[in-house]
Amino acid sequence: MAKRSAKRRSTAGEFNSDHYKDEQTKVRALFPGTSWSPDDREPMRDQSYVKTVKPRSEGQKRLMKAIDTHNLVLALGPAGTGKTYLAVAKAVEALEKGEVSRIVLSRPAVEAGESIGFLPGAMEEKLAPYLRPLYDALTDRLSPKKLKAFMAEGLIEIAPIGYMRGRTLNNAFVVVDEAQNCTYGQLKMLLTRLGWHSTMTVTGDPAQTDLLPELSGLSAISEKLEQVDDIAVVRLDQGDIVRHPLVASMLDVL
Repeated sequence: MAKRSAKRRSTAGEFNSDHYKDEQTKVRALFPGTSWSPDDREPMRDQSYVKTVKPRSEGQKRLMKAIDTHNLVLALGPAGTGKTYLAVAKAVEALEKGEVSRIVLSRPAVEAGESIGFLPGAMEEKLAPYLRPLYDALTDRLSPKKLKAFMAEGLIEIAPIGYMRGRTLNNAFVVVDEAQNCTYGQLKMLLTRLGWHSTMTVTGDPAQTDLLPELSGLSAISEKLEQVDDIAVVRLDQGDIVRHPLVASMLDVL
């Protein structure tokens, strides 16, 4: 009798994995993206950071394929088409697979109506708001702890355009964001930083430059590089916008 009750107690205390898997499936169906775990002592902290990125439009599909098959890709299109996000996601994927030894993200610190000189702090702090979109894209692909560790080790570097001159970027995945705010000379300088075993993705919207239209070099550069077979120029449009539907509607009239 004692043996039977002991066995009963043991069975009652056992972890029923099938039951918890069913519960986990229910919770995730109700709350997509929830990192739920049946064991509170070991939650699935990084569940949302390991998701596979999939294209949500034909244009995004072409862009992802171009990044996989070319060392230099120019992605042009309006706001909300996922240009920066997909480029950063591919960069993180390449780093974690060991295909590159570092990620270099660069962006022009161009003032859009505000003056950088009036921002508080040292130069790094003044530049932080301009580089924030790159941090946002990274934190969506990596946990904050992992991102901090990668940056501390120099595996991920975020730098303004002005700090790129004179460098050769070997074994790196380079993302140049907001390229419409670069002059022709700046873009030529950036493109020639490409080294061995490296991939570079340049993203921008020629219609949304904060420079005078004649100063932005993205349109001219992309038209010339479109003639080079080994370089991919991917043009996205309103149909590829994955933000709120109103974004596409606004861009049609603005």
